[in-house]
Amino acid sequence: MKKQLVETGQAHAALVMVGDEAVAWAEYGTPDELPNIHHGKQYLAEADAIPDYRITCIFVDKRYRRQGYAKVALAGALDLIAAQGGGVVEGYPHEVGEKRMSNSFVYNGTRTMYEQAGFEFIRSKGLRNTVMRRTI
Repeated sequence: MKKQLVETGQAHAALVMVGDEAVAWAEYGTPDELPNIHHGKQYLAEADAIPDYRITCIFVDKRYRRQGYAKVALAGALDLIAAQGGGVVEGYPHEVGEKRMSNSFVYNGTRTMYEQAGFEFIRSKGLRNTVMRRTI
């Protein structure tokens, strides 16, 4: 379904394909396209800048988790943003502590993954969520 939405221009996402199947993706868009983010009230109250793009969801099919596909999806989204002219990109990954979190709660990757992709920590947002930023 996600592949069809991307192919018809109804959504922006970097798709990670295994054969003909989309097994992972990173959804991105402008704040106007993706206005609803978790902890939105707090985000707006503490905002120091509005980004050109947001990465709001990274999903990996449970059969393919823990194999690096989330990193591939994030890199793909950054490449697609760069191809569209780039700008300031925000992501909202999770802080994963010592206590194991369900993969369903890590719907936007981890802070460590974003740091490895060159993002800078800006601030915390909600419980175990962050605002991270990078210019492409």
